[in-house]
Amino acid sequence: MKHIARKRFGQNFLQDDRVLGNIIDAIEPRPDDTMVEIGPGLAAMTDLLLKSLPHMHVVELDRDLVARLAQRYPRERLTIHAGDALKFDFGFIEVPEGKKLRVVGNLPYNISSPLLFHLAEFAPLVQDQHFMLQKEVVERMVAEPGTKAYSRLSVMLQWRYRMELLFIVPPDAFDPPPKVDSAIVRMIPIAQPLACDAARLEAVVQKAFSQRRKVIRNCVAGMFTPEQLEAAGINPGDRPETVPVAAYVALANLPT
Repeated sequence: MKHIARKRFGQNFLQDDRVLGNIIDAIEPRPDDTMVEIGPGLAAMTDLLLKSLPHMHVVELDRDLVARLAQRYPRERLTIHAGDALKFDFGFIEVPEGKKLRVVGNLPYNISSPLLFHLAEFAPLVQDQHFMLQKEVVERMVAEPGTKAYSRLSVMLQWRYRMELLFIVPPDAFDPPPKVDSAIVRMIPIAQPLACDAARLEAVVQKAFSQRRKVIRNCVAGMFTPEQLEAAGINPGDRPETVPVAAYVALANLPT
């Protein structure tokens, strides 16, 4: 029985064999990997991954798809975590000593940013992440300071990860086709990110980017003085999108 994609779950199922092959080549799954796929959907990528893996984990919210997966794969090949990836504890998955988790998925575009922030909490446990996302989101993730795409998302993720846009995926690779281009991103956690409290950095960056058209002195007024900005190596007259990640970290680390 054909599964009808559900808009509330942001379902767009990847069906292009060439694109799927390119994604698997980018991931390079190995038999000893502990792999978890977010949103396996109709299992197009799951099938290909299991050609290299004796076992893997999936996190799926749609109960109908959970039932399909349970019928299709024996438990010794596939562990199904039925639930919301936004609430899933990725630290719950057991990994052999000396190894780390590998995470993959075609992420629902309607929750992509919150999900990326949730996953960042588990970055020390992760070897790498390969995701399909809306192209515009990936461009923001990897954007350099001084570009229009550089944003709160850029700063918060670049503090934790080295990231690379691997290739673009057109809408016709999906069923149903989305209205936008997609892209594959590789995310590798930084072993020792610049020391900073995540909640404090998030508050600073959110305040800074709350009014992009203003200079940063005005954006963070009431939070920092111009002298404090200069102490962090930031020109008070610069715009938020020109300030590099390290400077935001230095600002967040200033005593309050």
